[in-house]
Amino acid sequence: MPQHESHALPVASDTLMFREAAETADVVARQFERNAAVVSRLADELRRQPPPFIATCARGSSDHAATYAKYVFETQLGFITASVSPSVGSVYEAKQQLRGALYLVISQSGKSPDLLRNAEAARAAGARVVALVNAEDSPLAALADTVLPLHAGPERSVAATKSYLASLSAILQLAAHWKNEAPLLDALPRLPDALRTAWQADWSALGDGLVDARNLFVLGRGLGLAAAQEAALKFKETCGLHAEAYSSAEVRHGPMALVGPGFPVLAFAQPDETGAGTRAAAEEFRARGAQVWIADANVEASASSAQVLPLAASPHPACAPLLTIQSFYRAINTLALRRGHNPDMPPHLNKVTETV
Repeated sequence: MPQHESHALPVASDTLMFREAAETADVVARQFERNAAVVSRLADELRRQPPPFIATCARGSSDHAATYAKYVFETQLGFITASVSPSVGSVYEAKQQLRGALYLVISQSGKSPDLLRNAEAARAAGARVVALVNAEDSPLAALADTVLPLHAGPERSVAATKSYLASLSAILQLAAHWKNEAPLLDALPRLPDALRTAWQADWSALGDGLVDARNLFVLGRGLGLAAAQEAALKFKETCGLHAEAYSSAEVRHGPMALVGPGFPVLAFAQPDETGAGTRAAAEEFRARGAQVWIADANVEASASSAQVLPLAASPHPACAPLLTIQSFYRAINTLALRRGHNPDMPPHLNKVTETV
């Protein structure tokens, strides 16, 4: 059952989370404009001297952005992209073979000691270190070879929203300019308006069904897996609701055994080759009696027995996870309040987590 706060809660539109998430479209438009020159230069250099592989280093929501980077770079550019565990460099102090690699460090604050140690070690090993960071005057920005500022502006809510989506859009902009082909490049200027549409999506059915929930699965796949990971974290962080994210393919390898009548499942259907498989998994869960919601731009293709949450039309499949999460943020902000939690002040959490 929900754990209610003892003090008065704000209305949904007055939370910092709501106001900051609502700024995302303007943040992305500003970022694309201000970063155009540095991204273009970096993309030109990467085409002239392609890295042998890409490594990412991040924690929390930023690590979900790294999952997105993996699928974008591998599907759009063909470069193997791997997540580096920060403890390998900071705790174990193990040297890595990174010569020539593109090393992306993603951090809102740019202050976490473990990320700084890994970035320093990557530079010493001969990698090109690129920092995606909101704080341009941070230690991480100072040691990176190239800085891609998120331009999200101040973010006071503990739950990251606009800075997370700004991390995804920075990754997307780099991939588009690196690939240098029309479909992805043409999608960039259309993304801010799509985000504005996504913010207006009505996901109230999700909140109605999860007010008293105790556990939840969130499904995604491919480019959409990062959205599932971010959603699961936000359920825990802002609502006190235990949620786990799974690939809609991997969930069949064990976790599906936990699902019975009434078990809540939220599925994110990507508008690409993975969409059909996610819809099939959602229908399989529904046939077991689970309570299923599926976020899908293709309503007719969705499982007829699941509750369909509307998704804004995406200018490119790689843009879809941003639109999914933008709609989700508005819904989760309201759900948190309905469950008696203030999404701006999750228990036991701080805005900047300085992990060693």
